[in-house]
Amino acid sequence: MTVPEPMADEFDTMPLWTADAVAEVGPDAAVPAACRGSGTPAALRWLAGGMGLGEGIRLLDSGAGVGGPSELVARELGVSPVLVDPMVGACRAAGRLFGRPVAAAAGERLPFGADCFDAAWSLGVLCTVPDKPPVLAELRRVVRRDSPVGFLVFVRARRTLPQRPEGNHFPDLEELTVLLDGAGLPIVDRAPLADFPEPPGPWQHLVDRVEAVVERDHGRDERFRSAQQQQESIGRLLADGLVTGHLVVCRAD
Repeated sequence: MTVPEPMADEFDTMPLWTADAVAEVGPDAAVPAACRGSGTPAALRWLAGGMGLGEGIRLLDSGAGVGGPSELVARELGVSPVLVDPMVGACRAAGRLFGRPVAAAAGERLPFGADCFDAAWSLGVLCTVPDKPPVLAELRRVVRRDSPVGFLVFVRARRTLPQRPEGNHFPDLEELTVLLDGAGLPIVDRAPLADFPEPPGPWQHLVDRVEAVVERDHGRDERFRSAQQQQESIGRLLADGLVTGHLVVCRAD
């Protein structure tokens, strides 16, 4: 799949800049900065709890980005994450920040055998994929039967949107449910992202410090401006209630 340039700027270049900024701000900033855009700490803890994640669980994170959410549950719950992302820059940044196993690969072609994971999740990914069934089929293939599979999905609240950020393909809730059922991943629990509190002050302060360093060093770079415009476009849709985030817990049948 060809990745639009604004998404490459956001998900390939920005992760490396983020890793550089974390090196300056300090290691405590790594998880907060790497979770940006993938759910709040409270939301991620709810999802992990609904999935029953715990000590020794081998978790596949498909479309992991920089790997912050997986690192959060690894440190708090003893989960053993394996990260996959199609963007080489994101994989390199994740390796630098957390040292977890990471592979550069597309979600439609995961480099693992069948039934080799205890659980999987994919956060903020489905809305960027035009052809969703192959991605879902791969997630179902690599987990064992009755394993939990979690998602953070941004869905559209109406049929047409006044604007669609380049590279985004938002399903609606009905479409999402049909897609998951068809993939053998029926929903067992769901919660709107808006139900969870914003990140605590110290967490957000670290995110802000990392973002300030990135802007200081790269604010005049066209790639920085492109990534910012992409994020702002999605932010406007969220603020207007035209797109909403949903956490979904599924069970592989």
